[in-house]
Formats: sequence, structure tokens, C-alpha cells
Amino acid sequence: MSQNSHIIPYEELNLSKKEQVRKMFNNIAPRYDFMNRLLTLRIDTLWRRKAINLVKEYKPRDILDVATGTGDFAVQMMRLNPKKVVGIDIAEVMLELGRKKLARKGLTNSIELKEADSENLPFADASFDLVSSAFGVRNFEDLEKGLSEMLRVLRPGGRILILEASNPEDMPFKGLYKAYMNKICPAIGNIFSEGKAYSYLNRSVSAFPTGNAFTSILTKVGFTEARFYPQSLGVASIYIAKKQV
Repeated sequence: MSQNSHIIPYEELNLSKKEQVRKMFNNIAPRYDFMNRLLTLRIDTLWRRKAINLVKEYKPRDILDVATGTGDFAVQMMRLNPKKVVGIDIAEVMLELGRKKLARKGLTNSIELKEADSENLPFADASFDLVSSAFGVRNFEDLEKGLSEMLRVLRPGGRILILEASNPEDMPFKGLYKAYMNKICPAIGNIFSEGKAYSYLNRSVSAFPTGNAFTSILTKVGFTEARFYPQSLGVASIYIAKKQV
């Protein structure tokens, strides 16, 4: 199990982390996109765009977006001119909202959203050129198993692209960010959505390995050329690694 597998949204519930994460995202789904924009001041959209720009040179044709939620990252993948994008998630309410988003954007024929478990991907080996995840791997019950599955379904020479929240290291920004995550995010969550979900957000970010610690895990499960790019003074990080040819 990953080192943050004990970080769960609802400590009073006798459910696995996976089931708790499913419950949490189904609960907050109606306000999820709004809260992302609010809490990041819309900077999350810039992080996604930067991440996609970093993999343009590889020209991926078949793309899998893991823990796709309402499909934000999958939609932006269309900038890569792929043949097909598939997004998977365990939260059916998030997927339902994502399908409505795709219909509004006229992307129903280009992007498929389906319910599936990131740690048991329902795809054959070597099915995709790019496997991505934005703010999803932190919620895996077993991080190494989920990453190993992402590696399995990649074609040789394919890339993994991960955008994830991280912990700033430089003071005094580190202290300001910690206060924001500890106090302000849960308070805003209580007003607009579910406070426990945004308290969990803070705890899961704090426990998650970032930077070199995460690239070491990517290497451990079998990826090569793992590297990372801190964003916005370290509030988020983009990770890219390769499946050996």
C-alpha cells in the first residue's frame, strides 16, 4: 500500500479508501468544477495546458485519462489531435456530469467516459500512447499498483503524464500555503460544498510524495526518464515518464 493509503475522507466510516473516495467525489460532483476554479483562482486550467504542451512532441494517438472526474483533462487532450481519448473514473456522478459536458462541447464521438478502477484497468497491455491523470493519483488506494497498471497499458515508448498537487518548500510561501490549505480551503468547502472533502484534500496533499520522491516511485514501478516540473512556486507539479522501448 502507498504511504498515504491511510489518509481517508471519512474517518467515521468503516469503508476502504477506494470506497470513501468514490463516495466523496459523488457527493461533491455538482460543485467540483466550480470549486477547482475558485480555490485555484483558475490557475488549474493553466497547469493542465502546460502539462499538455509538454507532451505535444510525442504526438500521442490513443490516450487514456485516469481518474478523469468530469473530464476536464480529457477535453484539453483534444489539443493533441488524438485519434481517441478514453477517460475512466470510479465516481459515476462525476462521469455523468462529464458526459453532459462532452455533449455541450460536441465531443461525444471523440471522448469516451467509462466507469473503471484505476488499479484494475479494463484494457489490454500496450493499448495507449499516453496515459494521463490530473489530481487523481493522490487518491489511489494503492499508488504503486495504480501506477503499474498505467505502465502496463502503455505502449513501449509511450509516456505517462501526471499533474498533481504538491507541497511548496520555500519560506515564507510554504507557511502561507499551509495556512491556506489548513484553514481557508475547508472553510470555503463548508460554504459551497462539503468541508470534509476539502479537509481531506489538505491531508492527502501533505502526505503525498512529491518531486524527487514521486519520480523515484515512478522509476521503482518500471518507468524510465522520470522528471518533474514544479508549477506556481511548487503548489502543483507535472510529472512525465516513459515506458521503455
